Amino acid sequence: MSKEIIELTEDLSSSELYSEDLAPVKPGNRTWSMWDLTAIWVGMAVCIPTYLLASYMIGAGMSWKESLIIIFLANLIITIPMVLNGHAGVKYGVPFPVLGRSSFGIHGINIPSLVRAIVACGWFGIQTWIGGLAFYAIACAISGVDPSAGLSFGKFAGFALFWLMNMYFIWKGTESIKFLEEYSAPILILMGVLLIIWGTV
Repeated sequence: MSKEIIELTEDLSSSELYSEDLAPVKPGNRTWSMWDLTAIWVGMAVCIPTYLLASYMIGAGMSWKESLIIIFLANLIITIPMVLNGHAGVKYGVPFPVLGRSSFGIHGINIPSLVRAIVACGWFGIQTWIGGLAFYAIACAISGVDPSAGLSFGKFAGFALFWLMNMYFIWKGTESIKFLEEYSAPILILMGVLLIIWGTV
């Protein structure tokens, strides 16, 4: 993988389009290996929304095998455009808004960038709400309080707590969460396999 990494040496800091946030990342600062990228993919694929989707499929009449195959194929299919979309960024160290200028133009790239941001915000909200519900369920289990079926202050408090936790990692950057991704990926796969075994026995 290191042989495919290219450093852009031309000084573009005087360009009016230059920005520190969009500048190419130097090879020495590209610390995410193939394993790190694979681990983060596992973290995105093996998550609570995936479990929820599988349960909805089973509830709709599908078998657990059909649900598992569909989810596996969906994650596999979506990996292809993700890898193709991210390959140039990994190789040259430039982000999507810069790469997209060749296709959409200097100003046109703002539209797909905005679309990506909106989708990311929506998905972040979904994940944060589910994480907040987990905090709420843990708090109810510890305190012995029966969880509320509808919206409640406790659920919003859990959401806020989980949101604050996410803000910490966003503020500290991706390096602060990389170690967790590295170690959690095999655990997530193992737990997923154990859940399948538990559900079928």
